[in-house]
Amino acid sequence: MEFQHTACLGGGVIGASWAALFLASGRSVAMYDPEPGVEAKVRAYIESAWPAMAQLGLTQNGTPDAISFHPSAADAVNGALFVQESVPERLRIKHATFSAIEPALSPDAIVASSASGLTLKQMQPGWVDPGRFVLGHPFNPPHLIPLVEVIGNDKTGCGVVDATEQFYKSVGKTTIRINKEVPGHVANRLQAAIWREAVNLVVSGVASVEDVDKAVWAGPGLRWAAMGPTMLFNLGAGEGGLKAFCDHFSDTFNGWWDDLGEVHLTEEVSNKLVEGVEAEARGLSPAELSQKRDELIVALQQSIKDLR
Repeated sequence: MEFQHTACLGGGVIGASWAALFLASGRSVAMYDPEPGVEAKVRAYIESAWPAMAQLGLTQNGTPDAISFHPSAADAVNGALFVQESVPERLRIKHATFSAIEPALSPDAIVASSASGLTLKQMQPGWVDPGRFVLGHPFNPPHLIPLVEVIGNDKTGCGVVDATEQFYKSVGKTTIRINKEVPGHVANRLQAAIWREAVNLVVSGVASVEDVDKAVWAGPGLRWAAMGPTMLFNLGAGEGGLKAFCDHFSDTFNGWWDDLGEVHLTEEVSNKLVEGVEAEARGLSPAELSQKRDELIVALQQSIKDLR
């Protein structure tokens, strides 16, 4: 098995989720996080994540016990051939972490950052040699959502991006390769665009938070779980395909795009959204809602895994 021994830097929700997935694949994990009590929190997270991964058939080769906790980042990466970095998204912390681990890394080790808001170019100054450093951005929670966005650039070594993608696929991930660095990468920009209009519909009084959310999960969200929007529109025009769709609906979509709202998360807007989501939650706690989310994700993944 390639990259049999891995390391995870950062024991928050993202780091713990990555650790759970790597363990489930039959790999060992060395974990570092300076927060007091992190070992108990990470072990509890892995224990809670294990049943869902088992339902998806991801735990056949693994054990949750193959994890160790270390007093420093350098100690954790010693001997690891794949390192997933998920420390807080502050350049100062990222750069300090890379500086600390670089002397301790194996020459063939790959380090992938989970950063969602920072670009590879912003993080590379933390390295003397960034050739084996890439961006591997997951979607939360990484042990359940398949997507990983993989990014390299002109400072990335030959074959490193390919090897990163192969590793992620070996632990059950679906990768996309981003060819040009932009803030937010690809999937978060899509999320931001959809949410901007969702917020606009709420603040302009078109619909409630709950009904806008419902319009997504009970409507196009179901189709998007099967195929992306461009392919779906290609199918929507029948034999004429996307060309016929664009010919027929160009004026319609141009009109909708011109009418989309531009909103910002002011305090007033945030308060309106919070009020709406509290009503939508109907008294359920964040933990209860997260459990419901994970159950739905597992059910969807189980339904489609044999069709991909």
